[in-house]
Amino acid sequence: MSKRSEKQRVTVSIYGQQYTVVGQESPSHVREVAQTVDQKMREIRKRNPYLDTTRLAVLTAVNIVDDYIKVVKENEELKEKVKQQRTTGDE
Repeated sequence: MSKRSEKQRVTVSIYGQQYTVVGQESPSHVREVAQTVDQKMREIRKRNPYLDTTRLAVLTAVNIVDDYIKVVKENEELKEKVKQQRTTGDE
């Protein structure tokens, strides 16, 4: 069994709370994800200092999913553009 398919446990800190994440991704990837969530929560908290943690977490999720959807759409558009360039011979 490869390391990629073995479940790993990684403890991370997000917004002052410790979480143990179990999954197949590398520990460095899990830490990067956790750090991104933590940074986004702190960024939103600066703009909205009176949010409780639950609302802060939901707004963080909404912001991150918004970014994700935009990147997915951009990726699809780029793939389509490349496909069209290949069929027309344009570069």
